[in-house]
Amino acid sequence: MHLGAPAASALALMRSRYSAFVYQLGAYLLATWHPSTRPAQLQFEERLIWLGLEIYQHDATTVEFVTRSKIGGNPAVRHRERSRFVLEAGRWLYVDGVLQ
Repeated sequence: MHLGAPAASALALMRSRYSAFVYQLGAYLLATWHPSTRPAQLQFEERLIWLGLEIYQHDATTVEFVTRSKIGGNPAVRHRERSRFVLEAGRWLYVDGVLQ
């Protein structure tokens, strides 16, 4: 998906965006972010290690998930979010998320 066909669903886009964060694919993340909420640029923490993604629930336009990550020898951190997505012109886009 990062170089090929657009995601087929909000869930597929969520998974591909997680991978893009892992591999620091900033251009892909910005391209899949809705223009109304997209930041001008992204900053990546070089020492951040991603440990996993768990999907808790999803429907056609929302995905609730938890990611785990850590920096160096620090304890792992959990990030739980309910993300909203929209389908525009045949492409799914990330709109925003609410921390859970």
